Amino acid sequence: MRWLIAAVVLVAVLAGLLRWRRPAWYWLSFGVTLATCRVLGRYRAVMDACGLTVPPPRWRLAIARMANRPVPEPRAPRILRFRPTRTGLVLRLGLRPGQDAFDVAASCDRLRHSFGMFGVTSREIRSGVVELRMTGYDVLRRVQMPVRAERSTMRVPVALREDGDVHYRDYRTTPHALTIGATKSGKSVYQRNLVAELAAQEVALVGIDCKQGVELFPLARRFSALADNPDSAADLLDALIAHMEDVYQLIRAEQRITADTPDADIAADIWDLPDHLRPVPVVLLVDEVAELALFATKDEEKRRDRIITALARLAQLGRAAGIYLEICGQRFGSELGKGITMLRAQLSVRTAHRVNDETSANMAFGDIAPDAVLATVQIPVSAPGLAITGDASGGWSRIRSPHTSLRAAVDACNKHAHLTPELPALDAFRPVLASPAVPVAIPAPTAPATP
Repeated sequence: MRWLIAAVVLVAVLAGLLRWRRPAWYWLSFGVTLATCRVLGRYRAVMDACGLTVPPPRWRLAIARMANRPVPEPRAPRILRFRPTRTGLVLRLGLRPGQDAFDVAASCDRLRHSFGMFGVTSREIRSGVVELRMTGYDVLRRVQMPVRAERSTMRVPVALREDGDVHYRDYRTTPHALTIGATKSGKSVYQRNLVAELAAQEVALVGIDCKQGVELFPLARRFSALADNPDSAADLLDALIAHMEDVYQLIRAEQRITADTPDADIAADIWDLPDHLRPVPVVLLVDEVAELALFATKDEEKRRDRIITALARLAQLGRAAGIYLEICGQRFGSELGKGITMLRAQLSVRTAHRVNDETSANMAFGDIAPDAVLATVQIPVSAPGLAITGDASGGWSRIRSPHTSLRAAVDACNKHAHLTPELPALDAFRPVLASPAVPVAIPAPTAPATP
């Protein structure tokens, strides 16, 4: 009997230690079993307490009265699928007549407390079907990306969502994005992670870094063009517009709109072209966009209008030519001058790290997801990399990118440097890579001669 008690105590201590130091290991070893029993055992009572049940149909009540049986209990949503994951549980529910997906979404916080889970989110799969994703621990506290995250053309994993799923940046679905965040909020790490993932793809990276290139120039071996000041940035954007016009001429020449060509084969963007004719897609990364919009003299104002106009043209017309924008900055609003709000309207994906005021959060989400503004201003200083992301559909979620050091990003870019394409229109802005410095031997000091 003593050995049994000792074994139980040992298992309890091991479980407590894992839950404290390695929550992911605890979940896979102990937590998933306990949570499954807890959710399935409490399911009907919890749904009734949260108001997610409906009265039994009248025909069942009539049969109960005629048979002198007890009144049937209220009916909870049917469990269509129950699946454990590496971070939690997934329940797919079939709603009863009269129930709405909004009722389930409004009860997520109560379901989290009732089931003893760390987090619960819901999304509507189709009419009458809702999926609940439950997390067993704080997956954003120590981000661990799945080893086998899916990657495809112009779709790369960049962060982990609060429901344990991977957050992807899909350029073919949402071509342009805006990322804001205060100093030391994790914005640069998010950008490094994005560049490190794109480095392995057949894509041309173009950068504008007005901080004299301290953020992007270490990654220069994988960039086809770089600019480190507003003057060169204006010329680079003009060259990129010329490249866009050349791509459109290629699409027009290969559009295949003759009468004997099926409609599905008509080309309207670069992805409709054959592989041997398709130009390489271009991702333009702009770091600290406010430096491009500020001016102090008349000449700088003309340059500023030229830059903002070029960015707006690329945002409006660049998608079909395979040109995608990643705009980053600490603030992005109307105080940066005319044309800024027009540019912001074209940036479908919004990602906001910790900000210093509510106005900055409104700049990102005020026009697409007002509910995300409050979540943005609540991001703590102690959680760099934590961000709120949303798109024009109005949906939003919390994400956190894994910590990617500058050295790791440089190594990724150097590893895939052979994939760097040469764009003739941007040859003048191709970064010049300095040769490794040759160490110089410094003679050791000699002792003065004694007389």
